[in-house]
Amino acid sequence: MTHRAALAAVAAAQLAAQGVGHVVALRRRRTVDVPFMAGTPEHLVRDWLWFGTAYSAPPYLLGPQLWAVGRLLRGPDDRARWVLRWLGTGLSLGYPSERWNRVRIRPGGFDPLETPVVAVGWGCAVAMAVLARR
Repeated sequence: MTHRAALAAVAAAQLAAQGVGHVVALRRRRTVDVPFMAGTPEHLVRDWLWFGTAYSAPPYLLGPQLWAVGRLLRGPDDRARWVLRWLGTGLSLGYPSERWNRVRIRPGGFDPLETPVVAVGWGCAVAMAVLARR
């Protein structure tokens, strides 16, 4: 597997984790809850549009990631790699800032559905940031 293919695969897996995370967050009413802001269950969809959910980023971050994966699947693309590097870096820092993510990765906080979503999403975000470097 080439470096470009590995980056595209990791970024696609990260997108899939966010998709599953979005569904889980909607069903379990997990709103965004970071140190400087918290969403409300009544406005979960509206909050997702601007701030994301506990387990997924907002659509204005998912769109560029989807675009970059598509570009990398077609061939080498420095701009797509740059986008994935910055998104991966931001998501790598964003996952631990979210309260529900911290709860799920602590000992005693294991949930059979939420913990794997957080672990895969965060792990792929870190891998995306690292693989997208030159």
